[in-house]
Amino acid sequence: MKEGFFSTGSARLYYQSYGQGVPVVFLHGFGLDSRMWEPQIEPLARAFRVIRYNLRGYGRSSLPGAWFRGEGRAEPYAQTDDLLQLLHHLEALPAHLVGLSMGGQFALRFALVYPQAVRSLVLADSALDGYRWSAGWQERWKDILDAARAGDLEEAKRRWLHHPLFAPALEHPAVAANLAAQIGGYSGWHWVNRDPDRVPSPPVMERLEQIAHPSLVMVGERDLPDFQAIADILAGGLLHSRKVVIPGAGHMVNLEAPDRFNREVLEFLS
Repeated sequence: MKEGFFSTGSARLYYQSYGQGVPVVFLHGFGLDSRMWEPQIEPLARAFRVIRYNLRGYGRSSLPGAWFRGEGRAEPYAQTDDLLQLLHHLEALPAHLVGLSMGGQFALRFALVYPQAVRSLVLADSALDGYRWSAGWQERWKDILDAARAGDLEEAKRRWLHHPLFAPALEHPAVAANLAAQIGGYSGWHWVNRDPDRVPSPPVMERLEQIAHPSLVMVGERDLPDFQAIADILAGGLLHSRKVVIPGAGHMVNLEAPDRFNREVLEFLS
């Protein structure tokens, strides 16, 4: 295993690389970090070069940008540019991308902006730019923001960990401990600051037909209705996609059903 930090602009990104061969890059979910992919590393590194990293603002990577001259705003950047520069640095282009939730959202952005840098997409319980979240989702998200912006970051983290999104995962003690450690270490920066990450316009949802890469869309049978709806949108809108529902699993399919998840990914990549 190789690990280190890569600097791009004002940011330092923490990454780990395992094995040899065609690169497979893992992108984590919101408030989490690259530790969420632990069950995938060994099985996939037998056949591929596996790369996982902490996106800017998460885990051991730096927060989004330097503050401008006391103006209270961070410099503009793009998670897609960060990833491209990291993969150039690691000589890992083009790559298969595997993203869960927010990680899937950024994988889709990357495929749209830098199509030649992508071999294929695995989109697990993915979020999607342009999707209109349900009233229930927006209400719970506001509760988290309210706690964080009132200065009670620990309460905000507690509300995030105990969001219905993670309920099936918390039924597994080892998974619950994993998630608690990751969320416990999250900075909370995105809850109290405006993230200047550049967002594609028009949104990705309106341009899915422009993404021609082979795509595997996965969703846990017990995931929330919003993510079930997004999976259907992706399966119907991407040109070359296949949808798989993971029985008994919720949002964190890679942790709740790692054997099935790994089998599906390896079969798809092969």
